[in-house]
Amino acid sequence: AWTHGDPRKVIHPTDSRGQFCGQQGTPNENFCTPEFRSSRKVGFGVGGPMSLVPKSVPAAPPCPPPVQICVSKCPDRYMTYLTAHGNPTSLDYYRNFCTPEFRSSRKTPLEVLKDRECPAMLIPSTPLARRCFPAIQAKKGVIMVGNETTYDDGQGRRRNVTELLEGAKKANVVLETRQLAMKIFEDYTVSWYWIIIGLIIAMVASLIFIVLLRFLAGIMVWVMIVMVILVLGYGIFHCYMEYAKLKGEAGSDVSLTDLGFQTDLRVYLHLRQTWLAFLIILCVLELVIVLLLIFLRKRILIAIALIKEASRAVGHVMSSLLFPLCTFFLLCLCIAYWASTAVFLSTSNEAVYKVFNESSCPFSGHTCKPETFNTSNVTKLCPDAQCLFAFYGGETAYHKYLIVLQFFNVFMFFWLANFVIALGQVTLAGAFASYYWAFKKPDDMPAFPLFSAFGRALRYHTGSLAFGSLVLAIVQVIRVILEYLDHRLKAAENKFAKFLLSCLKCCFWCLEKFIKFLNRNAYIMIAIYGTNFCTSARNAFFLLMRNIIRVAVLDKVTDFLFFLGKLLIVGSVGILAFFFFTQRIKLVQDTAPPLNYYWVPILTVIVGSYLIAHGFFSVYGMCVDTLFLCFLEDLERNDGSAEKPYFMSQNLRKLLKKTNKSQPEA
Repeated sequence: AWTHGDPRKVIHPTDSRGQFCGQQGTPNENFCTPEFRSSRKVGFGVGGPMSLVPKSVPAAPPCPPPVQICVSKCPDRYMTYLTAHGNPTSLDYYRNFCTPEFRSSRKTPLEVLKDRECPAMLIPSTPLARRCFPAIQAKKGVIMVGNETTYDDGQGRRRNVTELLEGAKKANVVLETRQLAMKIFEDYTVSWYWIIIGLIIAMVASLIFIVLLRFLAGIMVWVMIVMVILVLGYGIFHCYMEYAKLKGEAGSDVSLTDLGFQTDLRVYLHLRQTWLAFLIILCVLELVIVLLLIFLRKRILIAIALIKEASRAVGHVMSSLLFPLCTFFLLCLCIAYWASTAVFLSTSNEAVYKVFNESSCPFSGHTCKPETFNTSNVTKLCPDAQCLFAFYGGETAYHKYLIVLQFFNVFMFFWLANFVIALGQVTLAGAFASYYWAFKKPDDMPAFPLFSAFGRALRYHTGSLAFGSLVLAIVQVIRVILEYLDHRLKAAENKFAKFLLSCLKCCFWCLEKFIKFLNRNAYIMIAIYGTNFCTSARNAFFLLMRNIIRVAVLDKVTDFLFFLGKLLIVGSVGILAFFFFTQRIKLVQDTAPPLNYYWVPILTVIVGSYLIAHGFFSVYGMCVDTLFLCFLEDLERNDGSAEKPYFMSQNLRKLLKKTNKSQPEA
């Protein structure tokens, strides 16, 4: 790709011969902006189409490709070729927007337009991304092109510019998008420092929340459980009151089976049987939750203790909170490499020229070379044939398999990205495992646990990380291929194929989630024991299966705390940003910057706050998972004797009623 590709095809426009506009060393080095016109359409900057050839002239297939020329500047006035043809001054101006072949004004207008040497009409245009777009704008509800509402059609009639809107619709969308982008950019220029302040507040709030979990985790979990029980209790009370209120009312005793299916769901709320069903369901849920609390209370206490212990571990390895920045930087490199390679691949095509003609010709549609076309037999057999640029493509094996190479590029992106994420996970797991397996915390910990874990991961475990990433990348590429096939088969009417594709997408989605879960725990075992990926994955899986109830409880408790933390941080910072940027805080009302769209900085702060909170909690979540696996290993491998003491904290030992026997004297 890097050998054959040419990113200039994306950045710089080309003319109809495939030559770049404004590039030094080319015939168009002094012409920066292309003006477009098609074989049967008028040149209009890039705007609305008008008939170039009178209807009496038949169109012979194949239709020639759109004509594009490079110009030094976009047209700034209305003008038709019929008007310019009889005026030397106007014709000199019009010549700037004609092809280089246009040399003489001796041809009739019909011949010039038929030969596609000049556009039939010029429209005031504005440059955007090195291309000319119609200067369409609305002033006080009046549609204008340039500064006029009408134009001369070349036959002495004035027409309304609204007739151009249909043809220039897509170009108008581009211009409106540009105006919107400019306003958003202006908002960022006046509010960027306030956005940074909002993100700093989110960072501080995330750090405070993690520190407070050491003291408030138990309270927050039990308050959540009590609130769930109370909400369900109120639901039971409300359903009973509604059930009792409907007693004796006409039509309320109709059964659900007799009523059948109704599109208006409010009809069911007038039936006693509906509220009775709700009442039974809520009572069953309430009973199940109460029974689970009774039987799982000890496991919930263990989960709370592990969360508190994770907060202490993060406090001893504070540098871990900044480590996601390293992962983010490496991911940016992966994305940049993938994107640049994809651009080089997509621009690897060569300029393809084909034969176009107005009359029947046996060579019509054949490929040709402009350098030798005039001396070939084609011009002798078909005098009106032209060798024109058709598209970018190629006939070699490399060009035929570009889509395969793109899929391979996507596969390598997934592999590299998953490797970077795995490197971050095994580094954090190694740092937090060194905290757990330190008998005297934190005295027995390494001086720099995060850097030590990072060095071990790079030196000993790159093969395991690459293999685990490979397995996940294969599944992800299969999912991409399925999505691609689904997109291609959208117009198909084969319901069985669609059903089969949907089932496959669902299965591979579940498989990807399972592999991510397994990989995460395998990397923790790699960080603890240094075993290879397959051994670590097997040991982690069976260890978790032997403690499946503890896994489920800890998972749900931590999910709740992380959800609550993200909601609290993003919600509070978002509300603060809303009141500040909408100037509703009187103390700083004059400080807030004037904005075109106040939602621009607010959304930026909300999204940024979520990403910051997610980064902090991802570290915390990795810490909880690592300590949990270490805790399970500790329980299975040690017995509290002097030879095999427990490494868990005193709080966990007290909760489990475990003790360490005193060490034997030397």
